[in-house]
Amino acid sequence: MHIHLDPVGGVAGDMFAAAVLDAWPELETGLQTALEKAGLTRVARVARREHTDHALSGSRFEVERVSEASDAHRHYSEIRDLLKSADFEEPVRARALAIFALLAQAESEVHAVPVDEVSFHEVGSWDSIADICCAAWLIEALGAPTWSSAPLPMGSGRVQTAHGRLPVPAPASAILLRGFPLVGDEHPGERVTPTGAAIMRHLSPSFEPMREPMVLTRDGTGFGTSTFDGMSNVLRLLAFERQDSGLRSEPIAVLAFEVDDQSGEDLAFAVEQVRALEGVLDVTQSAVIGKKGRMAARVQVLARPSAAHSAVEACFEQTTTLGVRHQVVERTVLARSAHQVEVDGLPVRVKAAKRPRGAVTVKAEMDDVAQATGGRAARERLRAAAQSDDGQRASGAAKDAENPENA
Repeated sequence: MHIHLDPVGGVAGDMFAAAVLDAWPELETGLQTALEKAGLTRVARVARREHTDHALSGSRFEVERVSEASDAHRHYSEIRDLLKSADFEEPVRARALAIFALLAQAESEVHAVPVDEVSFHEVGSWDSIADICCAAWLIEALGAPTWSSAPLPMGSGRVQTAHGRLPVPAPASAILLRGFPLVGDEHPGERVTPTGAAIMRHLSPSFEPMREPMVLTRDGTGFGTSTFDGMSNVLRLLAFERQDSGLRSEPIAVLAFEVDDQSGEDLAFAVEQVRALEGVLDVTQSAVIGKKGRMAARVQVLARPSAAHSAVEACFEQTTTLGVRHQVVERTVLARSAHQVEVDGLPVRVKAAKRPRGAVTVKAEMDDVAQATGGRAARERLRAAAQSDDGQRASGAAKDAENPENA
């Protein structure tokens, strides 16, 4: 499954939950059960409500306080302890903690204080805590699909906060939205809240256009609380299933340059630094004959288009090259997945790739195969056993394998 978000009005925690529940209303019962088990319903009650404005119909997500529990500001450490003690499933707890950690890091930068000393105001209220916990549960319930988004609306003007009137996007939101494409329109106001920005940062969606045909299976419309003249304040969600071809097309940045005046030892280190950069998929080098008959190394970098600029900077920083050629091209990749099996007590990761006409190939990770003692023969036995043990599981998993990171 692939989910695309269209932030027509913007993104907030309640809008995200509303859009998901509008597309999957059957998830509401499980969500309520999870909140009750975690003890959050003692202080806040949540519900999906059908909603209609001047143009569209969909859902709103409402949080109502049901106790006299204080809604004053809370320190990040207090919220972190609360989530750690709540009876959530571990993957849900991890997501909720990760989203709050993103918020805490942003607030830490805004106020120039250590993360553990961050004090939340609006984000520390019970409705924001409930929004984030619900978002974490819903993301996990959807089975970790891939995500994409249209550019996010920047908004304009000022927003009232506990620190007074602040520019839009709010400072913490601006930090969380770094690297995301933003767009301005004629509608002022806060369009992406800090909670919404943290959820988007956690999802880390692609902002590239869909380049392969997919089947639209569900859609959801989540309303926010603000209203805009002539436009619905909604976050629209579209859920797709990929066609069962095993092939995917996507853009990829290709960088290339030659070096003839850097030692092989230093260039090898430099290549590893570039390879470690976020968004870089692979770096290769080959021997070529350069000008004046000199031996040179040709370096090629494959990177996500969004990481192309930082990859070019890294090439200049780490190598002696004076110029880098780069372009964005299309590549076609196989759907793949990775699983771990155990052979004679040794964990071995195995990659599965779905090839055309239903064929599935599997390959054990060499780093894990190298655990075997007894020379090459022992490694080959471990490899064969791991790939054989994983064959059945790989065949099924490759049907919805969606991770082309290392092609």
